[in-house]
Amino acid sequence: MKAMILAAGRGERMRPLTDTSPKPLLNVGGIPLIGHHLQRLQVAGFRDIVINHAWLGQQIEATLGTGSTYGVNICYSAEEKGGLETAGGIATALPLLGHKPFLVINGDVLTDIDFAQALKIGARIEQTGKLAHLWLVDNPEHHPDGDFSLTQTGEVTTEQPHNPTLTFSGIGVYHPALFNNIPPHTRAKLAPLLRTAMQKNQISGEYHTGYWLDVGTIERLHLANQWVNKNRGE
Repeated sequence: MKAMILAAGRGERMRPLTDTSPKPLLNVGGIPLIGHHLQRLQVAGFRDIVINHAWLGQQIEATLGTGSTYGVNICYSAEEKGGLETAGGIATALPLLGHKPFLVINGDVLTDIDFAQALKIGARIEQTGKLAHLWLVDNPEHHPDGDFSLTQTGEVTTEQPHNPTLTFSGIGVYHPALFNNIPPHTRAKLAPLLRTAMQKNQISGEYHTGYWLDVGTIERLHLANQWVNKNRGE
């Protein structure tokens, strides 16, 4: 299975830090934020990684190179200034990702989700005909209303009045068919695709009770550093 790390965002809420550095390269515990994903992916058994980029993307390529430092092989999907949004970025990278389900990770989160789970989930998606599997987390203070709900049978839905609304972690396994109608190099958001598929019961999911942080502000960057330094070596 291949994995894709989304790294094309501008990082407006991180300015002025992101005026001169792409957000995925900001230092967290002595290495770039994106490096924590690469380390965890390598441990989980992933070797082929796709990274998309737009803002200051050449810095990402110059810093990470082929990925040999992290024990992985990195291919890059370069986007023009402004980026293509999540679905557009994934659709554009499909030639690098192949025809089987793949793992996608937001480059600006920090988590202890076990990426090795994705290997079994990918096989299950192929068997069941699902289009995606999402990890959901508790709603953070900056996103109190959440995104989706999870049914008792493991379906992700937008209409579940008796179940709590949770936040999409930005981490999921996707079948390439989810992006069939998105032309390459076209701006497109992911949420509308997911909601349409949810109406057909094509999205499964699970609730992650471990650590997850959206590293979207300078304050949360400090929290990320604190967590990494506290848990170093565990």
